[in-house]
Amino acid sequence: MTQADRYDVVIAGAGMAGATFALAAAQGGLKVVLIDPQPFSAQLAPTFDGRSTAIAFSTFRMLDALGVGDGLRSHACRMDHILVTDGRRPGAASKGASAAWLRFDADEIGDRNGGEPLGYMVENRRIRSALAEAVTAAGIEVRAPAAVSAVEAGPGLSTITLADGSVLTASVVVGAEGRGSLVRQAAGIDTTGWSYGQSGVVATVQMERDHGNVAHEYFLPAGPFAILPLTERRASLVWTETTRRAEALRDASDETFHSHLRRRFGDFLGRVTVAGPRFVYPLSLQLAEALTAPRTALIGDAAHAVHPVAGQGLNMGLKDAAALAEVLIEAIRLGEDIGAETTLDRYARWRRFDNAALAAGFDAFVRLFSNDIAPVRLARDLGIAAVNRIAPLRRAFMHEAGGATGDLPKLLQGQAI
Repeated sequence: MTQADRYDVVIAGAGMAGATFALAAAQGGLKVVLIDPQPFSAQLAPTFDGRSTAIAFSTFRMLDALGVGDGLRSHACRMDHILVTDGRRPGAASKGASAAWLRFDADEIGDRNGGEPLGYMVENRRIRSALAEAVTAAGIEVRAPAAVSAVEAGPGLSTITLADGSVLTASVVVGAEGRGSLVRQAAGIDTTGWSYGQSGVVATVQMERDHGNVAHEYFLPAGPFAILPLTERRASLVWTETTRRAEALRDASDETFHSHLRRRFGDFLGRVTVAGPRFVYPLSLQLAEALTAPRTALIGDAAHAVHPVAGQGLNMGLKDAAALAEVLIEAIRLGEDIGAETTLDRYARWRRFDNAALAAGFDAFVRLFSNDIAPVRLARDLGIAAVNRIAPLRRAFMHEAGGATGDLPKLLQGQAI
């Protein structure tokens, strides 16, 4: 085995969480390698991932600290306002706000967050592209297409075997390859979770009128219908339906889809047309029962895959990346074994409660709103109206959504590790 095969950290998965962690770890002096079954260039294709992501303002600070923010800023649309309404009919989006509505305005917390918006909407392909450029510029090794086929944690090092027979060693293996994480399986970490029986139809739409940086979320019995602002007078549409209906919408003719879209979307933003392909993503909850194992740590969807109702999945994953990088970098500076149980347990303790609490909250939110039971509808409408009228509670929700609460890693405070 050559010296080139020895690393501080092997990262399985070069997606958004994995690439961000690689940048953070390399910035702190760790020798890392990214392993991914997809060619790196394939992740940049518009057809690879049609989703857009709400990036919390604290997460954007992290991207700035890693040198990625400048490449994203021109593609990021501010979310200065969020309007949440509860509806019963498919045409709810064409009506004015009902008695049960909730409005969040960035100006309300501007004195505490430096004038930042509630978040930024960015297409995933733009995030992937900016991360790929930064990874290349940083000289981080990427082995792709390549796949991890086996991981064996030893007393001093982990041995990682790739599908092509290559063998690597590292002090730590990071599973960042999503829900089906082989690293998680090799570590014997079980998961718990369930399917919601729903899928999200995702498309980018072009609008006749400007959206005014307002995000709209309509809660309907079949699931939420979100209109999320993008640059160039576009919006990301996330249309939740039963999986059967979602697949039918994806496969429908353009004329049929636009007919359904007009009825659901309404005309408050003028003529709306779909720009690009439609995608369908099944929705489910999956939580790893542990975040670490011997010489192993999990981040992103490998650790927690949540319902996208609050748009916090990527923010959770990048907070994992920031926390793990900070723990490992501080350990190596102190001369500690970065793969020791005591080191990795600091990461697990830091992130365990936050991840579990957010996942449980999103799950309860989905169950509360994805029905049309009259007593439940009345209770949630009263709750929405109450939060809208209680300013301190409303501001607390906004700070939480911005990721600016709790014990933040340095990167999310905009500081280098």
